[in-house]
Amino acid sequence: MIQFYITHMPVASVIFAFTIATSLYVFSNPHMYGKLMLSPYQLHRDRSNWYTIFSSGIIHADWGHLLFNMITFYYFAFPLEHMFVLQSGPIGHVYFAGLYLLSLVLSDIPTIVQQKNNPGYASLGASGAISAALFSYILFQPKTMLGIFMIIPMPAYIFAVLYLAYCIWASKNANDRINHDAHLFGALSGVLITMLLYPWIIQHFIGQF
Repeated sequence: MIQFYITHMPVASVIFAFTIATSLYVFSNPHMYGKLMLSPYQLHRDRSNWYTIFSSGIIHADWGHLLFNMITFYYFAFPLEHMFVLQSGPIGHVYFAGLYLLSLVLSDIPTIVQQKNNPGYASLGASGAISAALFSYILFQPKTMLGIFMIIPMPAYIFAVLYLAYCIWASKNANDRINHDAHLFGALSGVLITMLLYPWIIQHFIGQF
């Protein structure tokens, strides 16, 4: 089974394994934990910390944060890489890597701009890039049934609408220390990049109904 994932979805396999390993490492290494987090305040004043835009996406706050993101990654990022390969051949692996990494950056830009003068703000987690993979997947398979909270069945396209609505509301009203802007802009980045890669995807999406 592991060999299957490595052979057919190598990019997702590497990202998945590396994210878990790095997250587990920083759980017991507070110094490295702080060094890899994204601090817009520090980044704005010291551009040598540019790497934290990427490194913050391979570490997580705790076991629950890591588990939730990796479960989502497993169910949607792996199949998405496979879909890209089916559509484009071997270069689909490159397309998937590009979508994931570019979305990781794009999802953080609004936060960097908004929080650049807030020394107490820091961000971490792969949620922005994973949201991009999730929404890209939904463009291909809008009627897939998702088990929200592992219980509530819901078509993917309905979930997408509710997810975006919640992210917009939460970014303005929630006080839970979750970077909802990263979720929102990650999702939008995933949609935009998929449209650029496959201009026919919107027609395909509409044609599923």
